[in-house]
Amino acid sequence: MKLRLSHIKIAGFKSFVDPAHITLPGQIVGIVGPNGCGKSNIIDALRWVLGESRASVLRGDSMQDVIFNGSSKRKPISRASVELIFDNSRGKAVGQWSGYSEISIKRVLLRDGDSSYHINNQHVRRKDVTDIFLGTGLGARAYAIIEQGMISRIIEARPEELRMFLEEAAGVSRYRDRRRETELRIADTQGNLLRVDDILQELTHQLAHLEVQAAIAMQYRELQSKRDTAQKLLWLLNKQESQIRQHRFSQALEKTKNELEAESARMHEMENQLESMRNEHYVQSDALHARQGDLYAVNAEIARLEQQLAYSSAQRTRLTQQLANNRQQIKLQQEQLHGIQSSLNQWQKKLEEACTQVADQENRVNAETCNLPQAEEAARDTQALHNSMQLEQMALQQQLQLAKTQCEHIQLNMQRLEARRERLLLEREHLPPVDQEALAEARRILVELECDREERQLQLAQLQAYLSGAHTERNEQRAAMQEQEREQAQAHARLSALEELQEQADNDNRLKQWLARHQLQQHPRLWQSIRIEPGWEDAIEAVLRERVNALALPRLEDAACWEEPPPSRFTVYEAEDMPLFETRKNVGLLPFGQFVRCQDTQTACVMANWLSDIYVTESIVQGLSLRWQLPAGAWFVTPEGHLIGTCSILFHAPDNHVHGILARQREMERLLEVVQQLEQRVTHSQRQTALAEESCRDIENRIALLRAMGSELQKRQHEVQVDILKLTQAGERSQDRTSQIDFELKELSEQSASEKQHFLEIRERMEMLHETIEVQQRETEQVKLQMLSRESELRLQREKLQELRNELQEARFLVKTCMEKIADLNHNLTQTGLTTAQLESMLIQTQAELDQINDEPDRQQLQESLENRQAQEQAMIEMRNQLEQTTRMLSQQEQARLSCEQKLPPLREKINEWSLKEQEARLQYEHWAEQLQGMDETTLLPMLAGANLKPDTLHNELIRLDTEIAGLGAVNLAALEELQSCQERKTYLDIQAKDLNEAMDTLQKAIRRIDKESRDLLISTYDDVNRHLAELFPVLFGGGEARLVLTGDEILDSGIQVMAHPPGKKNSSIHLLSGGEKALTALALVFAMFHLNPAPFCLLDEVDAPLDDTNTERLCKLITKMAENTQFIFISHNKITMELAQQLVGITMQERGVSHVVSVDIEEALRLRTDSTITA
Repeated sequence: MKLRLSHIKIAGFKSFVDPAHITLPGQIVGIVGPNGCGKSNIIDALRWVLGESRASVLRGDSMQDVIFNGSSKRKPISRASVELIFDNSRGKAVGQWSGYSEISIKRVLLRDGDSSYHINNQHVRRKDVTDIFLGTGLGARAYAIIEQGMISRIIEARPEELRMFLEEAAGVSRYRDRRRETELRIADTQGNLLRVDDILQELTHQLAHLEVQAAIAMQYRELQSKRDTAQKLLWLLNKQESQIRQHRFSQALEKTKNELEAESARMHEMENQLESMRNEHYVQSDALHARQGDLYAVNAEIARLEQQLAYSSAQRTRLTQQLANNRQQIKLQQEQLHGIQSSLNQWQKKLEEACTQVADQENRVNAETCNLPQAEEAARDTQALHNSMQLEQMALQQQLQLAKTQCEHIQLNMQRLEARRERLLLEREHLPPVDQEALAEARRILVELECDREERQLQLAQLQAYLSGAHTERNEQRAAMQEQEREQAQAHARLSALEELQEQADNDNRLKQWLARHQLQQHPRLWQSIRIEPGWEDAIEAVLRERVNALALPRLEDAACWEEPPPSRFTVYEAEDMPLFETRKNVGLLPFGQFVRCQDTQTACVMANWLSDIYVTESIVQGLSLRWQLPAGAWFVTPEGHLIGTCSILFHAPDNHVHGILARQREMERLLEVVQQLEQRVTHSQRQTALAEESCRDIENRIALLRAMGSELQKRQHEVQVDILKLTQAGERSQDRTSQIDFELKELSEQSASEKQHFLEIRERMEMLHETIEVQQRETEQVKLQMLSRESELRLQREKLQELRNELQEARFLVKTCMEKIADLNHNLTQTGLTTAQLESMLIQTQAELDQINDEPDRQQLQESLENRQAQEQAMIEMRNQLEQTTRMLSQQEQARLSCEQKLPPLREKINEWSLKEQEARLQYEHWAEQLQGMDETTLLPMLAGANLKPDTLHNELIRLDTEIAGLGAVNLAALEELQSCQERKTYLDIQAKDLNEAMDTLQKAIRRIDKESRDLLISTYDDVNRHLAELFPVLFGGGEARLVLTGDEILDSGIQVMAHPPGKKNSSIHLLSGGEKALTALALVFAMFHLNPAPFCLLDEVDAPLDDTNTERLCKLITKMAENTQFIFISHNKITMELAQQLVGITMQERGVSHVVSVDIEEALRLRTDSTITA
């Protein structure tokens, strides 16, 4: 696979809040910028868009951390997106995307956690993205993305983790995914096989039981037939006895009713007399109540007068007490005035003394304050002089330390220059010559290969055009098929829902159990055999009600044999041919039966019978206007289900039990037809889709063949190009290197002489600095002593001034206290005067109120009211005596009526008793008649008369038969059918178990084949990587050796360790190497994998940071060589590495927290560097 990354688009990812577009036209691209500007965020973006799901790898706590979270000037945003655009013009991509010349991979994440992947603007899964780069070294956790710290993680990784890098280089990840899927299928197959075995064991056990149950079912049917005959005879005897008892109870009931009517007439006469006496009692009671009301009014007036006199007395006492209190308070207020005035004089004297003290203290403080600035100025001057001398001394020390550092640095530079001169001389002696004959032959072969390759490319372009059209046709067929399958699934779902509702319409569990006991559960229902015109479903449900769910029986006489009635309302009808019932003809009325269609003649007869008196009308209003045309007992029915008779209307409300059952049945029949049509259309679409896919596969196979041939040509061409490049570069390198070595040797001599001269100058400067520092230290000590003396004098003077200020503050506080106290006393003096004036005013007002009190008129009026109350009480006593006499007479009459009334309940109870007995006998007669309904009693009477049977005899016979039936236990009446069904199911499961075992064998063979292919591929890759590592390690180190070592015998499970020995070292472990050596070793390992399986591009994030200039140059040379097959994108601060780049991308952060992409002109940068070198 040869893809080249051409564009990177970032928006909202980490610090790239604004959309950034990075164009990558070259094979070696450098990303540069200051620390913290967001360069590494580009590496995180590429890792993220390739499927990384671990937030810690992206330097975050959660995946939402990759979305820009705001800065000091910008608000957070809610969306992050990264898009990679690959150039696939050579058609090297695999899979369904190989036909595109450009492949775009995009990932979008929203703040609410919604993450989506897109390939060429088509929504895909994360697995679809990772599948494109399987086995290429790219992906979320692959080795082609080398970020900060990853070098050390590669070298210090555990052997098992290092093996994962080798698997990625070998492309074993594809096999690993296939093996995992195969293992999951094996686990599912094993689970299915276990379930099938369990079901087979259960079926074998169930078959044994069903054979026994079938024999018991035959015996049960014989006993049940005998019991039905005995039951019918018992019902006939009970019916005859119930009829005799009913006649006897009816005669006794009529006699008791006559006695009750006579007693009732006598009681009515006594109630009329009692009513007259009650009216007289009411008149006397009203007169007594009126007299009592007058007495109450007099008592109320007396109470009012007594309350008024009590209030006047209490008011006089209160006012007298208030006068005394006011006089006492006035006296107290006058005494308080004298005390406040005395205190006010004392505090005014204290205020005068405090003001004098404040003036004295202020004069002393001012005098001391004037002397303080002079002392402070002297101390500051001394302090400033001391500080300036210390700064001068520190500057001299820094200059001395800098000179020492420069001397050490110059000595190190001189040593490095000498070592580099020796290496250059040795390198010049060992430069190889150039082979011109081999170079000419290689160029001839390359021209031939290029012609063959162009011919293959032309053929491939034509097939790809054909493939695009085939894909379009296949996608159209597939979309049409999916749409039809969706319609089919919707129709199936609708049909299943309706079937479930139909089953729920018969969800009475007790009725189901009853039907099962009587072997009626398989009999058809009425709604299954009739069809109603659309819009009249509610009407048929209103007319038939529970009869909609009626059960069809071969003979209605079978219902008489049921030992128990149904547990709920239930209807059965006879499914036998009978004469068709003629509907009564009525001109102008439309029979309801014309809206109903039946599937058989038996049901038609039943419906004609039930609907014979039903006619249709469009509305209630129309029905009411035509109701007088109805025959006797006939009804109108509306589409809503309302029934209209000649003198009544029955309004319909849906019954949940059967509501909608006919409409659902009609909809189910329609859906069955739709499903059948859709199945035919789906089958046709599947055939068309299969043909389109076969055409696509044929073209793809031809394209694959051409690409394989092209790949071989390209591989051969690449090998020849590599040979030419090696030969050409070897000659150029030899000449260039010789000239470069001569130039570098000359520069080294000049630099060495310059460094020696600079070293001597610095030594002379250091001696002068030593002498100056000693003189400066002596002068600084003298100034320090003078500074300490003046600071001590200043501290004593400040302490004295602070004491004076404290005394002044206390004197001012005393003045403030005196002034506040005087203000409080003046306020109290004013308030006391106001209170005294108010008390004197209240005293005058209270005396006036006391003089106005007079209660003599109220006392005279009270005496008159007492005399009037006595006269009223005497009159009321006389009226009460008269009322009591009338009440006694009324009570006597009431007692006589109660005596008569007590004779009625026994008679009513007796009537109820005879009525209940008669009703019981009648209900028993009707019950037994209903049980015998549909049976021919004439056939039973001879059997009853000839045997002279009694109910007890028949009852005992039933008990005996029930005992024998119960002795059989639970009988499975459907045992024969179940036995046959189980045998068929067992045969099917035996075949299924055989298929599952064969599938298990196939999957296990696939596992073994995958392991073999993975093992062979890993061994081959291990050998190739080891070989390349042995070649690259000396190139990067200038010698030494490195190799990979397996930690176990089985390469599929074994770990891998890296053994590296730089030149001149015999270290026992790679962990003993320095940081730079570890980095070079890791790079050698990664580049060795690249030689085997070049990734489309490689990302390097500051991998040259721990390297010196020499090793950096070696790394750059190696990257330049490998850039022929792999695109390199690196981040670096090293000038040598930057010079390697064919294109530079600048990242800046002029706005804090926001990264921007800027273009860098390499030619302009080189020109400026040349100008600066010439100027220097």
